Amino acid sequence: MRRPLALAFTLLALFVAAPALASVAAPPTPGAAGVGDRLFPQLGNGGYDALHYDVNLRYATSAPSQPMQGTVTLLAKATQALSSFDLDFSGQSIGAVAVNGRPAAWRRDGEDVVITPRQPLRAGLPFLVSVSNFTAVPTVADSADESTTAFFQHSVGSATAGQPNWTHSFLPSNDHPSDKATFDIRFDVPAGETAVANGVLAAKWTGGGRSHYIYVQRQPMATELIQLAVGDYDITSLGVHSGVYLRDVTAKPITAQIAPLIGGVTPSQMDWMQQRVGGYPFDLYGSLVVQADIGFALESQTLELMDTSWFDDFGQGVWEPTLLHELSHMWFGDSVSPKSWSDLWLNEGHASWYEFLYAQEKGELAEDTEGYPDDNGYANFDDLMKAVYAHGDQWRADDGPVALPTSADTLFSFQVYHGGALVLYALRQVVGAATFQRIEQSWLRTYEGKSASTDDFIALASRVSGRDLGDFLRAWVYGTKTPPMPGHPDWTVDPVQAAAPLARLTAPQARAQARRK
Repeated sequence: MRRPLALAFTLLALFVAAPALASVAAPPTPGAAGVGDRLFPQLGNGGYDALHYDVNLRYATSAPSQPMQGTVTLLAKATQALSSFDLDFSGQSIGAVAVNGRPAAWRRDGEDVVITPRQPLRAGLPFLVSVSNFTAVPTVADSADESTTAFFQHSVGSATAGQPNWTHSFLPSNDHPSDKATFDIRFDVPAGETAVANGVLAAKWTGGGRSHYIYVQRQPMATELIQLAVGDYDITSLGVHSGVYLRDVTAKPITAQIAPLIGGVTPSQMDWMQQRVGGYPFDLYGSLVVQADIGFALESQTLELMDTSWFDDFGQGVWEPTLLHELSHMWFGDSVSPKSWSDLWLNEGHASWYEFLYAQEKGELAEDTEGYPDDNGYANFDDLMKAVYAHGDQWRADDGPVALPTSADTLFSFQVYHGGALVLYALRQVVGAATFQRIEQSWLRTYEGKSASTDDFIALASRVSGRDLGDFLRAWVYGTKTPPMPGHPDWTVDPVQAAAPLARLTAPQARAQARRK
């Protein structure tokens, strides 16, 4: 499979580099350094659409602190005539850059690499850019500092967690969820080491003291969801269940403890989700559990990430619903990604919605919601939503409306998670359970493999329900005051208190708020 890909890239390079570039219709200009995201203005880049990444990585030794060295080749399509363009990268170093097989001038500018090809790139045509011999160094994970968990080392290896804006700290890329692409990921590691990434393992061989792995993620993926894990891991196959290949990856010292736990619930959780939202959108699924305390779980595409603290510090009433939360992200957040980071509630509101319903059904909701959002848990889903509703105005004042977080610092707030679930509760109250399920399934079918916005969701809900829900939903996601809850005229909202929200969280609340992504 490697030869056809290489041949395609070669033919493409020959075509794009042709002298016809002299006939560029519009004057070439630099691509924008950022896509204009209101929370991360400099994240991502303008002027092109990423189509496919070929990532080739080498880990020289088996030490968990071993830097990642590699070459990434991006196939992209110019959306304007480009005199130069940017990639996001804040890793340690870069060796060289080439565009369409020819050396290109480049310079580092903050967290961007500004690339100037020898000839301008024509609008509408594909091109190749290769960044070779780049280096990124793993850090020791500190759950209090999210930047240290982007590319982190732990007891037996390393792994990645790039959400929301950290993937470019270890991989040159267009690091914004609005620009998804397919991936081939290749590893060259010491023999005996296990390398795991998103997608299907297409090839593996060992020779000369080195092991080689090739993974293919054929469905589009946002860069924030990439997983690159190398170390002393076990891979436990659960076989094919409901049409999906299931496998889990665990740090070898914890396999005996963890593998039976997650393997015991994942097949039934897959059934539970597919019954409600439709067929699973990828080729395989599983969990990666590292021996560390990174402070959260993360929906890496096809291979969600957790750490041992979930199992050491919490009971099954917490880690099991959390597994369901991350599984639901495969549909909401991975298959359908947010067009901007302000749209994160479409990921987290949905994942929280299904988490809470699942926990209630399993009799685990009270344990799952203890300290999340109040010190006491709620055994009944309606009681939980009533409690969330009471916080509504305070959270809007502190953290912004559901779809308008005040800043990147409030992106992973109760408002986005619980408040997002509350929006879905209000929608179901208005349209009814059957229509709500049609909206959910239509959303996933319509935007599968794409990025979509809050306004896209409002338009689709209106179309599927056959009624104009624009004013109703906009008040819920953009309004500064919590609207009345349909069907519950007795529900009230607490008065707003002056306050810094994170400082006023109790210890259980602060811990819980940071756990799920």
